[in-house]
Amino acid sequence: MVESFSLVVFFGAAIRLAVPLALAALGESITERSGVLNIGIEGSMIAGALCAALAALKWSSILLGMVFGALGGGLVALVFAIFVLGLNTDQIITGTATTLAGLGFTGALYQARFGMTGSVITLPVLRSFEVPILGDLPILGPIFFQQSVTVYLVYLLIPTLWYLLFNTSWGLELRSVGESPEVAEEAGIRVLLVRFIAIVSGGLMAGLAGAHLALDSGTFIENMSGGRGFIAIAVVVLGRWNPVWIAIAAVFFGAASALQFVFQSLGSNLPFPLFLMLPYLLTLIALSGWFGRAKAPAALTLPWPTKGR
Repeated sequence: MVESFSLVVFFGAAIRLAVPLALAALGESITERSGVLNIGIEGSMIAGALCAALAALKWSSILLGMVFGALGGGLVALVFAIFVLGLNTDQIITGTATTLAGLGFTGALYQARFGMTGSVITLPVLRSFEVPILGDLPILGPIFFQQSVTVYLVYLLIPTLWYLLFNTSWGLELRSVGESPEVAEEAGIRVLLVRFIAIVSGGLMAGLAGAHLALDSGTFIENMSGGRGFIAIAVVVLGRWNPVWIAIAAVFFGAASALQFVFQSLGSNLPFPLFLMLPYLLTLIALSGWFGRAKAPAALTLPWPTKGR
């Protein structure tokens, strides 16, 4: 009974910890499908976390916190899009600058608002609720159907994005732009508009991931995204830009993070920082053996329009 209970707790925690990675990675997959690599999603995540915290603190509303969190992440992505699409700047450099700016700005704003008093932000917390009938299933019920609303949102996004990507004209246009923008333009597709929508959409979802971090923990701290934006990019690669496999990869990393609870319950004396580094170590190991076999969109990171056009 104890072992069964421990496994239920472990896998339930893995699902919960996978949520911010899944949200950010699903959004980033849309962006990368258009041929744009936005490594600035870390900046969108931390901006989303702060905006969600401020909104939830002011109005005591989780819903408004989620909305403003998504908008905060989308705003950061909008800045990235202006530079990459409008000024044709390098995607990697611009994404790095966006992340650093997001981390710096949110840190400065947090210190200006709360740092002087030293007070800890206390926010409304995302509550778990049970899905009728499904939540009563043995083992599977507590793991999958006794979770917070953001978990169920991910459940809905996975098939929705899969359908949009592979069964709609919008998905065909998006993938065409990511594979060959020249051919897409000749077919009458507005390449820059498609990429703009993809970038902002990815930013909105990364902001939502950041909002989950703040509202799931019930507080905000500086740099609470903790590199999850970069892990999300690895999740996209491991998931081969497919929403279903991306979700599975996110759960894999969520399980790696949840291992700390298992070892703590067993009374392990292993140092705590070891558990914190495990997801990042797994990122390097997984990518080293997988990246060469994963086929990225052909036009990924390539500027548009190309020089000379």
